[in-house]
Amino acid sequence: KDFILKKAREVCTCSHQTIITFFCQLFPVLDWLPHYNIKTQLLGDVISGLLVGIVAIPQSISYSLLANQDPIYGIYTNFFCNIIYVAMATSRHNCVGSFGVLCLMIGQSVNRHLQLAGYSDDNTGSLLVGNSTSSSNGTGVCDRSCYAITVALSLSFLVGLYQILLGVLQLGFVAVYLSEPLLSGFVTGSSLTIITSQMKYLLGLKIPRHEGVGSFILTWIDLFRYIQNTNICDLVTSLVALAVIVPVKEINDRYKEKMKAPFPIELLVVIVATVVSYYFNFEKRYKSAVCGDIPTGFRKPTLPDINLFSSLAVDALPIAVIGFAMTVSLAEIFGKKHGYAVRANQEMIAIGTCNLIPSFFYCFASSAALTKTLLKESTGTQTQVSGLVTSLVLLLVLLWIAPLFYSLQTSILGVVTIVNLRGGLRKFCDTRRMWQLSKLDTVVWWTTMLSSTLVTTEIGLLVGVCFALLCIIFRTQRPRATLLGKVSNTEIYEDQSTYKQLSSIANIKIFRFESSLYYANKDYFKTVLYQKTGVNPVLLAAKHQRVEAQANANTGNTKSFFGSRFDCLKPAKRRAEKPPADACPPSIDMHTLIVDCGVMQFIDTVGLSALKEAHHDYKEIGVQVLLANCNPSIRHRLQEG
Repeated sequence: KDFILKKAREVCTCSHQTIITFFCQLFPVLDWLPHYNIKTQLLGDVISGLLVGIVAIPQSISYSLLANQDPIYGIYTNFFCNIIYVAMATSRHNCVGSFGVLCLMIGQSVNRHLQLAGYSDDNTGSLLVGNSTSSSNGTGVCDRSCYAITVALSLSFLVGLYQILLGVLQLGFVAVYLSEPLLSGFVTGSSLTIITSQMKYLLGLKIPRHEGVGSFILTWIDLFRYIQNTNICDLVTSLVALAVIVPVKEINDRYKEKMKAPFPIELLVVIVATVVSYYFNFEKRYKSAVCGDIPTGFRKPTLPDINLFSSLAVDALPIAVIGFAMTVSLAEIFGKKHGYAVRANQEMIAIGTCNLIPSFFYCFASSAALTKTLLKESTGTQTQVSGLVTSLVLLLVLLWIAPLFYSLQTSILGVVTIVNLRGGLRKFCDTRRMWQLSKLDTVVWWTTMLSSTLVTTEIGLLVGVCFALLCIIFRTQRPRATLLGKVSNTEIYEDQSTYKQLSSIANIKIFRFESSLYYANKDYFKTVLYQKTGVNPVLLAAKHQRVEAQANANTGNTKSFFGSRFDCLKPAKRRAEKPPADACPPSIDMHTLIVDCGVMQFIDTVGLSALKEAHHDYKEIGVQVLLANCNPSIRHRLQEG
């Protein structure tokens, strides 16, 4: 009681210094901004911010299409979350904004709710034209575009709420269950799903958007079914854009160390494509789908729809987990590279706030974006001031430039989205090397990738996590077990099957079990122990009992035979003194068994019972069991048990 009261007083004590420390931890900008060096840091931040902002313009518009939203909402999302992240992040290099995998998951959830609300797929074009919704005009009617953003901002609110709760409750360790092979497989599977969803824009086809299990296959079936309706203008434009963007991006990647900044080919292609589409009137002449009217300025803040929370609560959970996992992992990678500390729980609160507050300003969920973070780091950013510069670039688009993208074809947006997924597709080339390093990790990668692609992204993530945990259990359930031998003239003991010229100690076996001993592997422990030592005490004890029983029976028969036939006493004695070979008690080539517990981290109650049984069984046949290299926690458990 006294200890609890003491800790409570320490936590609840409020002083001037405590308040300053609290706000500095919640808003790290208060800590580093007063020490900002304008001469050495400002130039790198400005250049990096400008380049990231230039890249963010086409990505914001194209990822809006992926999230089933109007283009303006993608620009809103990238603008607001960058400003908030500057104030709350501990990472100096992360760049937050729309992320392809999250946009895919948001788009699937939005589309599912649109179908439940009765909006048909025939009105898909309304997401790209006429961005000012009916409800904002005072009519009180919410059209398809209005309902789509209502669902998205309610989803963003829940995602942010989940992430803030995880950060406040210090649950950042949850991210460790998303291993690198699992995340890599999930991103690759999601990339394939994204490419599939964007193919209809590249071909100019109007096909329904499938949801649920098998949507990947059903979409490809529809693509081939309606391929005769391909819009030749959209197809040619897409192929030309791919032929221009991909080689330039490859050159940027190959010579990034020699180039001061990558060439902004995406923005250039978007500008040229918009100008060409406008002057040749692709929309009316060839019926190409275009972005349409993109309004300028900001809309009045709105509240999320509370009525949607119950149906979106489950959808928000995997989005929140993937969002903070990507943010924390990227922050830690670049923190280690540049030698500064990153607080995982604060990063979760930061990205949660980047989703919670912007949800009132018509934004959808965001996280740290891999491509923009890599660009930001490679172009010399020093602090998060570069995020403010990126937001200023997007502000120019919001206030003046956005309407100029009216004639931009949606096929170009699809190309921009697909080109940015090259990193996820390259993971296929890494699987051969991964197989050589760890076959189990490779199986986790393929399982997560296939389930994310062929089932759904949410179920794929769940399957990947469960399968990865099962692999860990499998590894500890059937661990490596060996007999040890002694290295000559030393006190070193090593595995006899791995090392040569090890000497065995006469009548002593040393057994090592390379895992903790618990309920899942206690049967395997006893099985492999009996197998490696070549002595099964249970069978030997049973054999002893049979020999004794047979000996007792023979003694009884001798007495009966002596009473009936005295003259046959001597032959009977000879038979009793020399029993058959199978009646002899078996011989054992050891008197001591040493169990090396150096690798065991813990023993549970079931494992303790297994040790007791082994000790008792070997004692029955005259073999003593000793335990070596027990750590303090195991010794305590053995003493208590």
